[in-house]
Formats: sequence, structure tokens, C-alpha cells
Amino acid sequence: MNPNELDYRLHIVRAAAILTNSYVAGTVISEVKDANQLIILADFVKGSLTSVEIKVEFSPDGTNYYRETSEAFTAGSGVVSLAERTFAATGAYRIAIPIKDRFIKLSVQGTGTVTSSSIALKAVVGSV
Repeated sequence: MNPNELDYRLHIVRAAAILTNSYVAGTVISEVKDANQLIILADFVKGSLTSVEIKVEFSPDGTNYYRETSEAFTAGSGVVSLAERTFAATGAYRIAIPIKDRFIKLSVQGTGTVTSSSIALKAVVGSV
């Protein structure tokens, strides 16, 4: 790699905007070839909200999306759940997720009164 080239790409997924009480998808990220790491950068202003949720979905074809999951094990038994990131305080958040997908979609929704709330999302896609 040329030392003057960056080994990652920054994507503006969602400009700062007031949230709604249902999920709204940002710009789909499609430039993930040869990448294995997704870093979500979320700039959240709580306003009157209770919290904000971010969901991440992945697709091999840009049509069929699969929701990120989490797994918990108790006494040797695993439970798979749909993953969702929830923030209840104003702040700048960084979330790292390993990837090997062609398309990535980030969606956000607020819970509670959306007055004076806002979130901006950026995504860094690259290799470790």
C-alpha cells in the first residue's frame, strides 16, 4: 500500500437531523470490498428523548438484509437475539463491528418525545 493512501473510507450515513419514533435508514454503505472492520461514529443530542436506538443490517446483494445479532450463553446453552445499540445520554459514541459483507445499512429511531433531539452517523470502513 502506498503510505500516502488511507486504508479506510469514511462514509456520511446520516447528517444531523431530528429523530422520529420509528426506524429511519441512512445511506447504505456499499464500498466494503476487502474491508473487515466497521466503525460507527454517532453524534447524539438527547433533547427530550428517553433514548436512541441504532440497528445494523448486512446484505450480500443490496436487497435482502440480515439484522446483526448477539449471543448469550448460560449453562452451555446459547440464545441469539437481534442486536440494537441504545444510548440514553448526549455524547459522541464509537462502535466497532467486524464485517465481511457487501452492503451495510444503519437505521436509527428515538424513543420518547423527539423535541430538540438529533443524531448524525458516520461510518469508517477499513481493514485491521
